[in-house]
Amino acid sequence: MKKAGILNRHLSGALAELGHGDGVLVCDAGMPIPAGPRVVDLAFRAGVPSFAEVLDGLLDELVVEGATAAEEVRSANAEASSLLDARFTDLHLVSHEKLKELSAGARLIVRTGEARPYANVLLRCGVFF
Repeated sequence: MKKAGILNRHLSGALAELGHGDGVLVCDAGMPIPAGPRVVDLAFRAGVPSFAEVLDGLLDELVVEGATAAEEVRSANAEASSLLDARFTDLHLVSHEKLKELSAGARLIVRTGEARPYANVLLRCGVFF
């Protein structure tokens, strides 16, 4: 049994299968989930687990070379906007509609219980060397 890091066996296993360039969408409870990508649904209740908790847990385990979020986060969710700016120095912004289109190409989608709008980010995996 693991003693640290992500303990959820489905999420831990899915992360181990990721490679350079793969996309991981971390999304709120309301984001439409496209058919195709593997989904690990962590949502338990509204707000649990939060977008911030899940994102930080993933960033502890993944090499991320890029991140894309919806530009609407700037006006609709100041807390998520600040979190994204603090975690990603070169955050790429697109429309929410474009982010939904891009999410169909993700290799993995991690759904949180976040109940505030536009708490979504598409991560692009990098390599550790």
